[in-house]
Amino acid sequence: MLNDRKRKILQIIIEDYIETAEPVGSRTIARKHNLGLSPATIRNEMSDLELLGYLEQPHTSAGRVPSAQAYRLYVDSMVDSMKEEPGVLTENDRALINSWYKERIRNMDDIFKSTAKILSRMTQNVSLVLANKKSTARFKYLKFLPLSDTQAIMCIVTDDGAMDNGLIDIPAGMSSAEMDYLSGKMSNLLEGRRLTEITGDLLQEVYSAVSEDEVMLASLKKAISNIAAKNSEQKVFLGGAKQLLNQPEFQDVGRVKNLLGILEEEKVVKDILNAGDDSGLKVTIGSENKFTGIKDCSMVQATYRLNGQIVGTMAVLGPTRMEYRKVIAVMNYLHKYLETILKDPK
Repeated sequence: MLNDRKRKILQIIIEDYIETAEPVGSRTIARKHNLGLSPATIRNEMSDLELLGYLEQPHTSAGRVPSAQAYRLYVDSMVDSMKEEPGVLTENDRALINSWYKERIRNMDDIFKSTAKILSRMTQNVSLVLANKKSTARFKYLKFLPLSDTQAIMCIVTDDGAMDNGLIDIPAGMSSAEMDYLSGKMSNLLEGRRLTEITGDLLQEVYSAVSEDEVMLASLKKAISNIAAKNSEQKVFLGGAKQLLNQPEFQDVGRVKNLLGILEEEKVVKDILNAGDDSGLKVTIGSENKFTGIKDCSMVQATYRLNGQIVGTMAVLGPTRMEYRKVIAVMNYLHKYLETILKDPK
């Protein structure tokens, strides 16, 4: 258990190191911070913190740097209380986020692209956004194109501009005019629904209002189910990979190449983001990360929901010397903002 003085000194070292990326010495602490302690007293406290595993000494420096254990204590006991402090996220920050979305959103993909970009811009780290297309795409309209006397191609267009099609059975001799009437009526009744909502029961209710042919209904159910399954693939959006080059920790070319290689592997990124839980905002530090390639990084991660269901994940990846207070404040605000937009992207 750390006493108040040790906690204060450790907090100062962590925040100074986050700001400067330079090892912190006792004289610097005494000069910059009004603790009422001599450099010798601070040095003794730092020695104790090092023995307890909270500080480490780089080979070429007389100063100390925080360990992963120190960052964990900082995140658990300090950032939680700091994230709601006025000034962590300024009014200008909020205004930037609001205008960023309003100027860029035309479809669902734009929402996630914008989230990745603004998240990276505001945190100066790499951002990762995982979206479940099936959970977010909204039905726009459908069209039937006759193929033969008993078959047609059904085309479904969603609000993100994507089009999918499937083969369906139709009543023998059904005319193009009848198909247009049926597709128009169904489109009017289903427009704005998410693909996840167009279940067998809803489809049957809508279809039964305009037709009684059971063969075509069964065929429609199967085709729409196949389209929904195809659209269930998760999609990854990245932002700010070049931000790595601005971090002192990533001046080593080999280290940067390794991390960029991981970020280029979409399956690996999906695995990383899917490995988190749904307990809200989560911070993993250094070796706490399960994936070897990011064990010297920190990741702040949060799931976002629609109608109570998890539909994706957003995360910030950077050095353990991350500005946790700012990152968590941005993540919390964006998380709430994103969930609001997803309910009504217009």
